[in-house]
Amino acid sequence: MKHTTVLISGASIAGPALAFWLSRQGCDVTVVERAPALRFGGQAVDFKGATHRTVLERMGLLDDVLARQTGGHDQTIVDANGKALAVIPGEFTGGEIEITRGDLSALLYDKTAARCEYVFGDSVTSLTEVGEKVHVTFANGAPRTFDIVVGADGIHSNVRRLAFGPEADYVKFLGYYYALVGLSADGDAVMYNEPGRMVALGGPKSPAFFVFRSPELRYDRYDPEAAKAVIRTAYRGGKWRIPELLELLDGADDVYLDSISRSEVPAYAKGRVVLLGDAAYGNTLGGFGTGLAVVGAYVLAGELKAAGGDHRAAFAAYEAGFRGYAKVSKQGSAGPFLAPGSRSRIAMRNWTFRSSWLLGLMLKMTDKFATGIDLKRY
Repeated sequence: MKHTTVLISGASIAGPALAFWLSRQGCDVTVVERAPALRFGGQAVDFKGATHRTVLERMGLLDDVLARQTGGHDQTIVDANGKALAVIPGEFTGGEIEITRGDLSALLYDKTAARCEYVFGDSVTSLTEVGEKVHVTFANGAPRTFDIVVGADGIHSNVRRLAFGPEADYVKFLGYYYALVGLSADGDAVMYNEPGRMVALGGPKSPAFFVFRSPELRYDRYDPEAAKAVIRTAYRGGKWRIPELLELLDGADDVYLDSISRSEVPAYAKGRVVLLGDAAYGNTLGGFGTGLAVVGAYVLAGELKAAGGDHRAAFAAYEAGFRGYAKVSKQGSAGPFLAPGSRSRIAMRNWTFRSSWLLGLMLKMTDKFATGIDLKRY
């Protein structure tokens, strides 16, 4: 692997986690990120079970992550009058270890910046395999060639689009949208539902967190004003504190709106290009994305090392060893759970959190999914 050149697109979680392992193995790693800098703060992400902890331990990150954990907080489901209906325990929403995405990203960056090249404010515009190299052009930088290219750039992966084909062929829309909004509204971890829509304040995701059912929409994902217009339409006529929140929306400068969707790729690799994290097996708000990204990076790097840099053998072993574990990302959708489509379904969902037996069963299933892989010692 020494001096193997690797381009990783995406500097959130999966990309820097892979850069950590590959740079230790002697690869020359470049990470390109569309954003102008690291994104700090952001929604909470979590790790669950022994498998996730083992990978963090092998990276030397576990103590740092534990020192920055936010701690799972109980969230109270309320009716339109603010009356408590049920409590979602912190262990369900925050897993075993909860940390903000920005803090985790910063930790991974600090572990890799001295050994890897980071290029912010740029993105890949074309990928062309030429002999034993991939010729890459960029929106801003000069063209370069690499031995391997990795798409770790999320469910809307640019690398996947360029190497595999249009997003519509590989991403399935699941009928819901979610929004994370930095609103200056008081709220102590409360959540309110109406059929097909939910809003939460002070919870683990964001100061204000919206989930709503909708047909597929066309809007500019990078335009906060377009996102605000979608939210206003989706929550028109809402009760509880929804009118107040829609008024505050005008002054919000931190707005992110996206679909709840699932990546469905028939193969993780094509030639010298391979997908990692949400680009390959993402399920928005599915609860396993961060763990899958970090464990997937460990397995992909390990198989490249075991194969002596033979990308064909390594990519095949990565897929064979990981696809079964990643199948948890195909399990359902968070939309109907967070924003049930009828009042009876809302009541049924709330009832599951009042039943200690059902809650315990859900937590056991979560642990089973999170630990369902035998980690090799590469």
